[in-house]
Amino acid sequence: MKKTILKKLLELEQSENIKVLYACESGSRAWGFASPDSDFDVRFIYTRSANDYLSIANAPDTVGLPVDEVLDIGGWDIKKALKLFLKSNGPLYEWLQSPIVYRQHPAFASEMRALMPNYFSLRSAANHYLSMAYNTFRDDLQSDQVKMKRYFYALRPVLACSWIIERQSVPPMEFEHLRVLITDPKVQHSIDELLAQKLLVDEKTMIAPVALLNDWLTTTLSLCKEQVPTLPSLKPQIHELDQLFRKYIMS
Repeated sequence: MKKTILKKLLELEQSENIKVLYACESGSRAWGFASPDSDFDVRFIYTRSANDYLSIANAPDTVGLPVDEVLDIGGWDIKKALKLFLKSNGPLYEWLQSPIVYRQHPAFASEMRALMPNYFSLRSAANHYLSMAYNTFRDDLQSDQVKMKRYFYALRPVLACSWIIERQSVPPMEFEHLRVLITDPKVQHSIDELLAQKLLVDEKTMIAPVALLNDWLTTTLSLCKEQVPTLPSLKPQIHELDQLFRKYIMS
């Protein structure tokens, strides 16, 4: 599949007249809880020529291919990406930590990662993850039968929020690294059982709610909701990002 993805990225470069700086896996395959039929969520950051940014016409700031059952490939223009980086956009900070990288400029991702601690707003990011976890828990895990995968879509963001609160730093992307925050062995065991099942079943598999996990989620969400407002809200300067932008559109 990697060869197919690289081929698609090259086709996009040629058809859109862009240069891919960084391309990675962004979904469940990178998070560490893919099902056998999980699709490939490929995300990338690209740049255009300097002349395109100097035109009075605005070029599209996203490009991608039509989504099918196997591939979901889409990317952001570097200017859009840097603006979102400034706002502590959760998915972007995750992309830069992805364990599955398809293509990358030798220095671009490293330079971005080096800036992450200085530009990461604890409160903004924590609110993002808290909202994700709460909405999934409320909307998808309250029925008599629920999609198994939705537990991981609630657990991962609430753990990311907890990480930000407890460790005051950018949370890791991978679920395995986040779950070290869980101290209850019964909860860990329950998660292990779900992970083992998820490796064998499809994305649509339904199960009865897991009372232990629902109780843990309820308690953890409540604690996060109390603590997030106490986090500092960072408003960094943009000069370093401007320099990065100019460097890569001129190269």
